[in-house]
Amino acid sequence: MISLSTLKNTTRAYKRMKRVGRGAGSGLGKTCGRGEKGAGSRAGYKRRLGYEGGQFRTFMKIPQRGFNQARFRKPFDAVNLDQIESMFEEGEIVNLVSLAERGFLSGSSYGLKVLGNGELKKKVSIEAHAFSASAREKLSAGKFAFTLLESCQMTSEDSLSSDSDSDEK
Repeated sequence: MISLSTLKNTTRAYKRMKRVGRGAGSGLGKTCGRGEKGAGSRAGYKRRLGYEGGQFRTFMKIPQRGFNQARFRKPFDAVNLDQIESMFEEGEIVNLVSLAERGFLSGSSYGLKVLGNGELKKKVSIEAHAFSASAREKLSAGKFAFTLLESCQMTSEDSLSSDSDSDEK
C-alpha cells in the first residue's frame, strides 16, 4: 500500500553537496581538492581544452592523415511528395522560392531535392536540382511536369530580390 511515508523521489539521485575547506579530516580541507600551486589552484581559472600548461600539446604531435570533403559539401534541401501535396494547390509551381515563401525553407540553399515519400495527387509543376529514383518514378507514372535544374547557391535575399524584380516588370 502506498502512503505519504513510503513515497520516494525517483527522478534523480541525491548528490551530497561538496563542502570544502572544513578541516583535514573532511578529505577536502586546506587546498580544497585543488592541489598545491599552479593556475588550477587559483580563483577564476578555466581549463582550456587541449592546453597542457606550456607542454607541446598531444593533438599537435599527432600527424594529420587523409583528406575529407566534408568542409566543401553543398547539401541540398529535401522535400517529400506528401509535403508538396499538403503545401501546394493545383497548378502551382514548386521551387526554392515558393517553398521559402511558405516558410518551409530559410537561409541559403544549394539546391532542392525531391524525395519520393508519400503520394502526390495535385497536378503541380516541380522545379528541382535533384530527384530521388522513387520520386522520379512516381512523377513519371502520374504524368506530372518536373524540371531538372542546374545546381547553384541561392540565398534567402536572392529569393526576395527575384520576387521584387518580377513585381517591377
